[in-house]
Amino acid sequence: MADNKKMVEEITSRDVDFAQWYTDIVKKAELADYSSVRGCMIIRPYGYALWENIKAELDRRFKATGHENVYMPMLIPESLLQKEKDHVEGFAPEVAWVTHGGTEKLAERLCVRPTSETIFCDHYKDIIHSYRDLPKLYNQWCSVMRWEKTTRPFLRTAEFLWQEGHTMHATAEEALDETIQMLNIYASFSEEFLAIPVIKGRKTDKEKFAGAEVTYTMEAMMHDGKALQSGTSHYFGNGFAKAFGVEFTDKDNTLKNPYETSWGLSTRIIGAIIMVHGDDNGLVLPPMIAPTQVMVIPIQQHKEGVEDKAREILGNISAFCRAKIDLSDKTPGWKFSECEMKGIPLRLEIGPKDIAENKCVLVRRDTREKYFVPLSELEKKIPEILADIQRSLYENAKESLYSRIYDAQTMDEVKDLAADKPGFIRAMWCGDLECEMKMKEEAGLTSRCMPFDTEPIGDTCVCCGKKAKELVIWGKAY
Repeated sequence: MADNKKMVEEITSRDVDFAQWYTDIVKKAELADYSSVRGCMIIRPYGYALWENIKAELDRRFKATGHENVYMPMLIPESLLQKEKDHVEGFAPEVAWVTHGGTEKLAERLCVRPTSETIFCDHYKDIIHSYRDLPKLYNQWCSVMRWEKTTRPFLRTAEFLWQEGHTMHATAEEALDETIQMLNIYASFSEEFLAIPVIKGRKTDKEKFAGAEVTYTMEAMMHDGKALQSGTSHYFGNGFAKAFGVEFTDKDNTLKNPYETSWGLSTRIIGAIIMVHGDDNGLVLPPMIAPTQVMVIPIQQHKEGVEDKAREILGNISAFCRAKIDLSDKTPGWKFSECEMKGIPLRLEIGPKDIAENKCVLVRRDTREKYFVPLSELEKKIPEILADIQRSLYENAKESLYSRIYDAQTMDEVKDLAADKPGFIRAMWCGDLECEMKMKEEAGLTSRCMPFDTEPIGDTCVCCGKKAKELVIWGKAY
């Protein structure tokens, strides 16, 4: 137990310093490490295993809706980036440039992709000619680079992994349907697999993606009450298509420009998993996304028959869950602590006394509840407990989210809430940028989204008192 205590003491308490707690978890759970390149992280095997599970499930969902994977070059000529004015202006401060090939200066600078709308459009102009070529439902898994000033592992790094969907459609209606469909896929994935509840809505013009006509988002709330934009879906209209000369002959034999969407979810979602579910002992992983769902830990493994029995159990349960065994020479207390640090949903303890009684001990990571289970019942009991952990984590996160959404009718109420009650604030807005900026300047809040299917809570703007147009969720954000 002393070993266990030592490991836990190396984690800063969430309520003492949340930022340091987060960094401690990332390092101690061996998710990522800092690299020699400023703002870039090394994703370690355990962190990458999480991303692999995220990627596998999202990829399955994308393909089920007709999307195909492609891969585009990471370098984009400056002339391509310049073709869409709003887009290039939005990304200019974050772009990394390649200026030399070996010792030769390049005739044209090449941008390391911050996103790939431009290069997709340059390709689409060559392969889209007729309405029969549409829709084009492409997605790529890749890394991108944005020269961020302030970085933190997973949440904001200069280089990060993501997927970016880029689709073309014959009509605006089809493209708009696509953007909502993909937002819904993100939201259901987040809630069903990551046990993270989200609020879906539309971004204000100030917060929308550079070059987009409409940006939709899902916003999650972290343990400290801050928002994390966790996935976005954008409708571009046909502005990019016009800029890049993407045209098709429609059924009526007229030339038209197709309508475009893009949508993306990145490794920052791993930061959300940490900050929504983790505790002062480390990670807490939802079973559906956990690389290891059950860790088998033999107790007194040096005694005859213990290791063999543990291996036998591992072989049996591996048929219905992702399981591993810890046969290291560490003490049981240290092994327990490592399981907790890594957020493994369930550990299975088996020792000489358990073997004699033909049973084992199962211990939940989320509640630390213990179950004494006959070995013959593991096939039934383990899936039951894992399902209950998944459900419980989601329900706890949902209660945490909705219990910290507050309504405000005046600016004084907004300021008081922002200062004293971490969370989201619902307030009416007139639609003017001046009032949106006032919320940032006076209360430190940004607009997170204009939520779907939400009734107004008043008639006047919380900032200026003029007639309100939208209900907005405001919050502090990562």
